Amino acid sequence: MVAAKSETGRAATSYFRAARSLPSLVTVLALGYFGGAVFWPESIPYQSLGPLGSFTQYLVDHHHTLLHKGYWLAWLIHLGESLYAIVLCKSKGITNSWTQLLWFLQTFLFGIASLSYLIAYRPRHQKQT
Repeated sequence: MVAAKSETGRAATSYFRAARSLPSLVTVLALGYFGGAVFWPESIPYQSLGPLGSFTQYLVDHHHTLLHKGYWLAWLIHLGESLYAIVLCKSKGITNSWTQLLWFLQTFLFGIASLSYLIAYRPRHQKQT
């Protein structure tokens, strides 16, 4: 019985769940496309992308400064989500530093696709006898 309690405690201190593939892929592609529009706008095949290409070309041509600031704001939001993930880890009893680092990095790269799992996580509280 004691081994079961220690296993449960250990699982709670190192809880990690990988983000789903599709939302993560969408996030990476969107940030990659956004970065391409900001830093390498000449490399985007606007005509091949339909309405998205037309809209992106309009933003690049008429609102490049706003696009540039929006790109860095998106990464700043991801950084904020990552820092919040660390706070959530501590409040939910995830004390393993490697696991906290994994949550930080995954949330930085994939944003809410990762953070939503940590928000939803409800650790089991052990009864004290």
